[in-house]
Amino acid sequence: MVRNNTKAVAVKEAELSDEQFLAISKAVADPRRFAILQQVANCEARPLACSALQEHQIISPATISHHIKELTEAGLIHVEREGRHGNLTLQRAVWKAYLKRLSSL
Repeated sequence: MVRNNTKAVAVKEAELSDEQFLAISKAVADPRRFAILQQVANCEARPLACSALQEHQIISPATISHHIKELTEAGLIHVEREGRHGNLTLQRAVWKAYLKRLSSL
């Protein structure tokens, strides 16, 4: 399941629309967003707290929030809110579908 705009959507590998494929491409093209995605992917055992992102040391919280929003809208990460805090998880099925489609070009 992937949450996109607060709705749960089942994602199968064959269901990446052209729009989502382009959104993912745009999202991972930015070096900081890709770094955030890597950090989230490396925390498979548990969600990564937003506050644990290494980017907090070099960019503003507002900029981090923007990058997280772009990754979420692309369907790559899911943000689970706990009050004012957020925990990030990689939507691995979406990432695999993206890589599969990318490799078929």
